[in-house]
Amino acid sequence: MSSGKLIVIQPKPVPKGTPEFQARVEKILAEFAEKVPDELILPTSITSNPPKNVTGIPRESGILTEEELDITENYDAVALAEAIASKKFTAVAVAKAFAKRAIIAHQLTCCLVDWFMDEAIETAKALDEHLEKTGKTVGPLHGVPLSIKEHMPLKGHYSSCGYLDMRVMDENDCQMMAILRKAGAVFYCKTNQPQGIMHLEGVSIYGRVLNPYNIGLSAGGSTSGEAALLAMRGSILGVGTDIGGSIRGPAGFCGIYGFKSTSYTLPCKDFLPAGFHAELNVLCSTGPMCLTLRDMDFFVKVIQAAKPYLEDPRLIPIPWTGLTGPKLPAPLKIGIMTSDGVNIPQPPVLRALEWAKTQLSKSPELFSLKPYHPYQAATAMANIRKAYWPDGGKTTRDHLAATGEPMFSLTQWILKDAGTEPLNPDQILEQRVTRDRFRVKFAEDWNSQDVDIVICPTFVGPASEHDTAFYWNYTALFNYVDYPGAVVPTPIKALKKGEESYPAEFATPISEQDEHIRKLWAEGDFEGAPITLQVVARKYHDNDLFAALDTMKEALELK
Repeated sequence: MSSGKLIVIQPKPVPKGTPEFQARVEKILAEFAEKVPDELILPTSITSNPPKNVTGIPRESGILTEEELDITENYDAVALAEAIASKKFTAVAVAKAFAKRAIIAHQLTCCLVDWFMDEAIETAKALDEHLEKTGKTVGPLHGVPLSIKEHMPLKGHYSSCGYLDMRVMDENDCQMMAILRKAGAVFYCKTNQPQGIMHLEGVSIYGRVLNPYNIGLSAGGSTSGEAALLAMRGSILGVGTDIGGSIRGPAGFCGIYGFKSTSYTLPCKDFLPAGFHAELNVLCSTGPMCLTLRDMDFFVKVIQAAKPYLEDPRLIPIPWTGLTGPKLPAPLKIGIMTSDGVNIPQPPVLRALEWAKTQLSKSPELFSLKPYHPYQAATAMANIRKAYWPDGGKTTRDHLAATGEPMFSLTQWILKDAGTEPLNPDQILEQRVTRDRFRVKFAEDWNSQDVDIVICPTFVGPASEHDTAFYWNYTALFNYVDYPGAVVPTPIKALKKGEESYPAEFATPISEQDEHIRKLWAEGDFEGAPITLQVVARKYHDNDLFAALDTMKEALELK
């Protein structure tokens, strides 16, 4: 994205639409750029010739003070809330530090769609005054900066469901934002998401979100901007949604923590005011994206303490125990899922799985490991791709046509199985019956393999190269069965091109899809991409998932 004085790095351009569409987009970008003061603009020597890894630039740029570097680099949300409550930092200082770092991050990764530092500082001033006057915080998030995905309604700001014609100014907060605001959160930006909110890469009218560790790679999607912003430490706590991997995929690509809850565990009310056809048979989930394990737990605890189920009766009022709840009997029975039976993950992911097995095997009194083979994962993937589009893709095509917006390549990809005509009620019912029968079989198979949790890949490889995030298998499977999943970092990173290859035992492709994935690996440059793993538990066993994460914390070196 480039508009006036604000230059945002874009190594691969986004397709253009009609002249009328482009004029509207340029106006939006110009309005964004006008907000950014000159002193926060990076020099063109950086933006015109960026390094592959841009994570060090905020520190090196000279834009942030030493205190601002300390605030943004050395605290998670729990620690920052404590520091503000104890008056080590003012809420104003914290808001200013993260807003400044966020706009630096945006110039390097195209992670934002809205940025409102002045508003954040005014909110923070009121919080500081309250603390000074009463000696008390307004809530557990008092002064903690929080970034949110574009489609989530926030009073006084635009939201969009991933198409230009759906961009609207919101008069009220959605339910979750109201809870977070009441708890003391300070909003300062909204983050980029893909067209239709249905890619594992963030490509939108605002531009293409880049992976901070290797800008030739994707930051994932659909909660793309959040992941990139968090990896740049322009945020420490954000909110995502997930109907096929949209929290876990970007968390995985950018090496951060992300939690997809079981559906109707956390509030999504008004996230998509007009609804989404896919939710007729695949429910969306929401959850935190952050930099520590305890911040995932902290976020859920804050939301659940507000009893959101009293306002939205769809929510299931399961008490939250999280990291501090009862532990599963030892040894924890862990299934290691190396493959979904359709593809073999690329070499760095295989290394991460081996690392995890080695770490956990050191404590046999705590962990019992066994291979896990998922029930008919290929069937689940075929079913969910069709279930996403009961309208035959008509709604997407209509939204694009309304403004002359171009259809991006990954939109074409996800619509491949949509057909051209809407399904009738009987066909939608058939999808529902098929899904529910599959879920029963999947649960029976899980039980027969006798595991408490499963550790598996987050994606088929490291972060994908741009426009190649094709295969959602390892995340979408668990949307289809509605199991909760958390993504956690590992110390593993992809090596330089040519320095690693598939082990001998996995030298032969097991499907046409696997052949394509190996071709993408051979052609790509994934150097520096962080590798994460996904940890999954049974439906509604979100507390057990966190109990297991706490048990594995030391072995897997979780922060």
